[in-house]
Amino acid sequence: MSKCEKKIAIEAAMKDAMRAKDKPTLSTVRLILADIKRIEVDERIDVDDDRVIATLDKMLKQRRDSIEQFRKAEREDLALIEEQEMVVIQSFLPAQLSDDDITALISDAIKQSGAESMKDMGKVMGILKPQLQGRADIGAVSGKIKAALS
Repeated sequence: MSKCEKKIAIEAAMKDAMRAKDKPTLSTVRLILADIKRIEVDERIDVDDDRVIATLDKMLKQRRDSIEQFRKAEREDLALIEEQEMVVIQSFLPAQLSDDDITALISDAIKQSGAESMKDMGKVMGILKPQLQGRADIGAVSGKIKAALS
């Protein structure tokens, strides 16, 4: 069984970071691989590209939350470390969508689902989530959907 391309790219990045003696990048890449390995062991599966992207997306969200908490606590040093980790994680994700692209996807999903009010938000999110995974901050998109439906 062949490995997923994303995982192979991440493993190659780890080797490159080791050769370059780039400790910050290396530690982040090791965190990513550890998370992927945990999923593979816990669920007894070989991850595919979609699962790796979902994992990276989750890690990004955790970093955003941590940065917010560190800034509230006036720990800029720790926030900077999290931001560096975010840059490394984002390098393995597909290109981020622009605001215009996201707005177009939202309006298409609203038309496609026939959503008319906030109670239909789940239908819209169900259509959008696979298209946005790893390409946009789902929390920010959620806010835009709420604005479009209200």
